Amino acid sequence: MTLLPGAEPFHHAGDRIGALLIHGFTGQPKSMRPWGDYLATQGRTVSIPRLPGHGTAWQDLNLTTWNDWYAEASRSLRELSDTCDQVFVMGLSMGATLTLRLAEEHGEVLSGIVLVNPVVHSERPDRFLLPLVSRVIPSFPGIVNDIKKPGQDEGGYPRLPLKAAYSFTKLWAVVKEDIGSVHTPVLLIHSAEDHVVEPSNSAWLLANLTGSDVTEVVLENSFHVATLDNDAELIFEKSAEFVHRLADSGRN
Repeated sequence: MTLLPGAEPFHHAGDRIGALLIHGFTGQPKSMRPWGDYLATQGRTVSIPRLPGHGTAWQDLNLTTWNDWYAEASRSLRELSDTCDQVFVMGLSMGATLTLRLAEEHGEVLSGIVLVNPVVHSERPDRFLLPLVSRVIPSFPGIVNDIKKPGQDEGGYPRLPLKAAYSFTKLWAVVKEDIGSVHTPVLLIHSAEDHVVEPSNSAWLLANLTGSDVTEVVLENSFHVATLDNDAELIFEKSAEFVHRLADSGRN
């Protein structure tokens, strides 16, 4: 199997505070690497897995389901928990959706989660056709590099694999049904202008997350792949502050 440039998983051994970073749908670790590098400079232990079907060829993604992606995220969380006293999970887009599912099922081992442009539904009218269309058409043109900053490339697939996309929608339903079980502190970061995920996603989460520690940050100068965009440094800094605050409280 040949990996695309930047698709290699990343691990940095730092202190006993761990950060698990999860990339988005049709994306790869490349989109999370600058964030991971920043947290590594803060001394944190960092893990960026490559989700199954990603970082190779778009056809491979159609051979997987959300259960496969979640299994890899869960495995990475267990691995990080074995070496760290506190663990934070941070995700972009679908990675944020998987992060929410980890918080729903494994909240007792998480000190906090960071969600960047999370997705739990779609307003696209063609979403209702996906169950049928995905049976007969392998892919549509992809939606990649929604980045305001010039010269950036997330390394995503040029095609949108429809079987995998349909499976992703099933994850949305699972996450929404159990959203009341998320009690982990949340840092929700979303772009004011996003051409992939509608603002109603973050609005829904802010209305339905019931924990007492939920912080919202709005990015004014970035599109969907904000971890590679103009506000990337703000994401990195806010997440580092979030980890520092909760890591300190966890020691008390």
